[in-house]
Amino acid sequence: MAKTTRVTKKRVVKVEAIGKAFVKASFNNIIISLTNNAGQVISWASAGKMGFRGSKKNTPYAAQMAAEDCSKTAYDLGLRKVKVYVKGPGAGRESAIRAIHSSGVEVTEINDVTPLPHNGCRPPKRRRV
Repeated sequence: MAKTTRVTKKRVVKVEAIGKAFVKASFNNIIISLTNNAGQVISWASAGKMGFRGSKKNTPYAAQMAAEDCSKTAYDLGLRKVKVYVKGPGAGRESAIRAIHSSGVEVTEINDVTPLPHNGCRPPKRRRV
């Protein structure tokens, strides 16, 4: 029997001049997403998507390359100003913001939304002998 393929319609994202940029910088990778104000992703890039492998993914240069690629795509679609939300302890946080700004998208505000543990999880029970 032949399989029936379902045709899915590609979601159309409304691009405005003002949006948000989310930079997630972990110890292993960096992910940059540019969205409109509703939170719909306009363009995204990561160091792994750019072709970096292993420990090269968490370098500032890899973050810069990913941010340039992401912001060029969004600039061509009409994004001009962004508020940046940075999350995580990775190495490429500042270089990603600089690369977004240098590619023509103006950075209006920078917020650090890295989660901080407030005394962490409850420790396990004392071990019985």
